[in-house]
Amino acid sequence: MNARLCRIALFLLLPAVLGGCGVMAAPCRVGSAVIKMVPVVGKVAALPTDACAAIID
Repeated sequence: MNARLCRIALFLLLPAVLGGCGVMAAPCRVGSAVIKMVPVVGKVAALPTDACAAIID
């Protein structure tokens, strides 16, 4: 009975754990913001880092 309760608790907490993935995408977002500051080519050069953040989210 106790093992079953633990499995149910883990199943219910899984979305809360996975909801923190924005923290993992932070380096991509910060890098993208820095690259976008470059005049003329910044927006185009930041596309890969924007894609990185989108995939992680």
